[in-house]
Amino acid sequence: MISDPLQVDDFNKKLKSWYLKNHRPLLWRQTTDPYKIWLSEIILQQTRVAQGTPYYEKFLENYPTVFDLANADERDVLRLWQGLGYYSRARNMHYTARQIVSEFEGRFPETALTLSKLKGLGNYTAAAIASFAFGEAVAAIDGNVYRVMSRIFGIKADMLSNEGKKEFAQVAKTLISHEDPATYNQAMIEFGALQCVPVSPNCSICPFNDICYAYAFNVQNELPVKAKKLKVKNRFLNYFIIQQGDKLAMQERNTKDIWKGLYDFLLIESAAHVDSPEELADNAMLLVLMKKGTIRQVPKLYIHLLTHQKLHVQFWWLTIPESEPVDLPPNIYFFSKNEVEALPKPILIDTVLKEEKYL
Repeated sequence: MISDPLQVDDFNKKLKSWYLKNHRPLLWRQTTDPYKIWLSEIILQQTRVAQGTPYYEKFLENYPTVFDLANADERDVLRLWQGLGYYSRARNMHYTARQIVSEFEGRFPETALTLSKLKGLGNYTAAAIASFAFGEAVAAIDGNVYRVMSRIFGIKADMLSNEGKKEFAQVAKTLISHEDPATYNQAMIEFGALQCVPVSPNCSICPFNDICYAYAFNVQNELPVKAKKLKVKNRFLNYFIIQQGDKLAMQERNTKDIWKGLYDFLLIESAAHVDSPEELADNAMLLVLMKKGTIRQVPKLYIHLLTHQKLHVQFWWLTIPESEPVDLPPNIYFFSKNEVEALPKPILIDTVLKEEKYL
């Protein structure tokens, strides 16, 4: 373990040298504007850089300042976010923009401690903004950094445990450059993203292979230790797309879940896969609707993976003549094709409508 100041200095020099030669010229690395940095960090949570970059550009185009984002309608924010998933990130981001405007007059707090108290900002995001925008010497520890520290210094503590987090935090505190914390943090993150990758890292060209514990003992695949296993729940969702003319019946999700504020269709969840809508015959409202029109099954079964859930989703398209009066279930309303396109929707719903040539 590095403890001597000279060793720390040598580590940081090697890291910075590697970074200056190898880093990607990402847009958000070319600014010290805390709004732009914050926006990029929220978008890149659980999102690859290639996927997140166009969203970053779209958000800056539509909301160039935190004031613009704060004044936006949540529905528009969610629509712009569509396709990134984890929609709570967008809702929290919108909430926090309003908080920064109302409580801080549009100026971002300059310390990680204060930033971490804002909604949707964990310790990593707060530290990243504080160091990148304001030069605070605080370590930003994401999954990449956990991996780098664990492998090089042989940290075997569970990175998800409280004890493990404390150990990693202490090592990070020892390592961080006080002269240039922003470059240090960027370099550690980039080193994990490009060099010390999760699978099959090319250790032969690593600048730290002379001191790396994992390389010395050939345990790269065993570090970092992540003991907690996610329990994935299987759910079976049956969507009914009710069409009358060019209009579709949709509902806004108001329950506390990942799709809150987004629009989807009449939904019936079953305990297992069903082969026909008649198997859901205990739903009287559905039976009445089916008698009014013709129903067909969308041939494709969709599997949608979430962090803790595996969704098995199938769709039935129910076409009802315009001459038929329709009593829709509570909170479900007809929307025109243009309105449907403009509504914020889970990417799965958007995909089906495009594959079925409705949008």
